[in-house]
Amino acid sequence: MIWDLEKYHDNTVIIDEYGQAMTYSELAAEGNRIAAVVGGRCLVFSLCQNTIGSVAGYVSFMNADVVPVLLNAHLEWELLHGLLVAYQPKYLWVPESQSEEFSGMEHVYASYGYVLLRTGYEKKYPLYPELGLLLTTSGSTGSPKFVRQSYTNILANAQSIVHYLELDETERPITTLPMNYTYGLSIINSHLLVGATILVTDKGLMQKEFWQFFKEKQATSFGGVPYTYEMLDRIRFFRMDLPSLRTMTQAGGKLIPELHKKFAEYAQEKGKKFVVMYGQCEATARMGYLPADKAVEKCGSMGIAIPGGMFHLTDMDGQVVLEPHVTGELVYEGPNVTLGYAECGEDLIKGDERRGILETGDMAQFDEDGYYYIVGRKKRFLKIYGNRVNLDEIDRMVKGHFEGLDFTSAGVDDHMYLFVTDSGLADGVKAFIVAKTGLNSAAFKTIVVDTIPKNDAGKTLYKELAKYYE
Repeated sequence: MIWDLEKYHDNTVIIDEYGQAMTYSELAAEGNRIAAVVGGRCLVFSLCQNTIGSVAGYVSFMNADVVPVLLNAHLEWELLHGLLVAYQPKYLWVPESQSEEFSGMEHVYASYGYVLLRTGYEKKYPLYPELGLLLTTSGSTGSPKFVRQSYTNILANAQSIVHYLELDETERPITTLPMNYTYGLSIINSHLLVGATILVTDKGLMQKEFWQFFKEKQATSFGGVPYTYEMLDRIRFFRMDLPSLRTMTQAGGKLIPELHKKFAEYAQEKGKKFVVMYGQCEATARMGYLPADKAVEKCGSMGIAIPGGMFHLTDMDGQVVLEPHVTGELVYEGPNVTLGYAECGEDLIKGDERRGILETGDMAQFDEDGYYYIVGRKKRFLKIYGNRVNLDEIDRMVKGHFEGLDFTSAGVDDHMYLFVTDSGLADGVKAFIVAKTGLNSAAFKTIVVDTIPKNDAGKTLYKELAKYYE
């Protein structure tokens, strides 16, 4: 059991935008009912929304030793069907509005707008005893590759987040990220440990209903990826009157330094906390954080290792980097490093393949005070006429110079493609990059697109851009 729900029995655990609410005691009772129907440890596909039914199902499965696979409720049918065939779950937990799509399955339980369906699959893959949860690393796609998270991983990471964010039962986080995304889920996991009230909504930051709900229920915190903060900057967030807001957290990629500085200074001025964090699904969620009191001083840094974890850098030869301001691959060690991957049902019996160590694939440096700075991805580099160019750095420079522009770079060696959403700025962006890099303009091609494709966590889908240069 991950959460002792009866410890906070009278506290409200979830409130939705329609006025529905549930106490911790009611959630515990719901969990007992679901567990009785499921009848023991097995695999369940949960099609997630930011709603009471979705969260209640997840918590109930976890506390009953049932292994949920969290997927976006809007996943395309063909992709979902492929996953069902690959993993053969015993049950599905789906929104009532979608239950008719699974007409051949037995309806065995319903609650809070969700339905439990028995799939009828005869194959039952054995589950590793410590396996607690399966999450995809790719947002809304139907990739069969999942991260295998253990109960120890989930509890250790949630406890660490509680510690460094100083969470307690007075907190009221509001959902801004999908719960099937590791960052969004970590907010739920950590706040349940302290008896807080989670405000759930499927509305987005660009909708006035979100902010009405935020103010009405006095939300104290929200989390966002870089794209979230770019959007907030555009909708004049700094002019909003949000007296209940205490904390803003950011993860899911590096925020451009100009925006980091803007939000850090706003938080400092208003007496709020802005906490930049670093993580990956492969480490359950969080690995690093920048303490709020360092947000301005260490602008651009993702901080230090979370309580219970450690960072170090390795160079091209695998040697540990000991000097500050030297780039190496970031390596993390901690109890939240997950078991490994699964790509089919047979993989669910696999044990701990990582042994608490994760090579992150991120290139980083640390300063004299031991604060880490991500400088790019190991694979987000191109060779342009013999020069190694960091595409993440290109993106940051452009977004820092052209305020409000949605932009990304991609390509193959000797050919960099610049994707912009504003045709009027296309020539200016190219000229800016040519000037900054000092490379021949023939290496760069500008492509105007309606939108930069992103997954449901706000991360750019580079594979969808490959069609322009393959």
